[in-house]
Amino acid sequence: MILVKALPHRSSNYFETVCCAGVGSDLRWRRLYPVAFRVLDPTKQFGRWDRLAYRYTTPSDDNRTESQKVDPESIEVLGNLKSNERSRIARMLTRDCQQHASSLGETLTLVRPSNVAFSWKRKSEAALERERQKHAKLTAQLSVFDKQVQPLDPCPYTFRFSWTDSNGVARRHTCDDWETSTAFTRRRERSASEAEALKSLQATYEQDYPSRGMRFALGTHKRRKDQWLLVGVLRVDDSPQSELFI
Repeated sequence: MILVKALPHRSSNYFETVCCAGVGSDLRWRRLYPVAFRVLDPTKQFGRWDRLAYRYTTPSDDNRTESQKVDPESIEVLGNLKSNERSRIARMLTRDCQQHASSLGETLTLVRPSNVAFSWKRKSEAALERERQKHAKLTAQLSVFDKQVQPLDPCPYTFRFSWTDSNGVARRHTCDDWETSTAFTRRRERSASEAEALKSLQATYEQDYPSRGMRFALGTHKRRKDQWLLVGVLRVDDSPQSELFI
């Protein structure tokens, strides 16, 4: 069951790669990488809370126990987890902090943040243009294999979260969650201005999600095992009704 889809990153071997992660029926984490998500057949593309079946091998260059090298042609989307079951799953996966997860040998985890503050910083035009050119180059190379994919339009903002973990420790992370950038793009299309879209997103993450129930998905860096990245922002309804399903 997929819980995480991080931002696409450029790759010389796989076009663009997306680090995805979720849990199996045993509630153990799986890290699916590399997934060239935008060139998958539409029937194989998946979203958060979707259940998948796939074949994989153990990667030779990644010793994190959850990591799996996925055969993209084997992916089957089996359905979506019902909303009234999500709180039960998230609650069982939630740790106090990333150090708690590390003590259990986990390199992926969910945490419940409090005192959430969402902020943004606009990228420079030079940085955005470099990103556009690199994605355009990747797409041009891909066209040799007759794959019809538009160059990725990079998000003009870097998003950050300041928050407090369950032990009262203040944290700060850059957001690498693809759905956050996608949410900004969609709201910008519906809003009168970028400023209005950003304020709407801020209200969602600082007010709406925390009032209903919120989790951050954190995962360690492949090479720097003590560095935890914010790879997913999840709304999980922690309402009294959800307790009926625990």
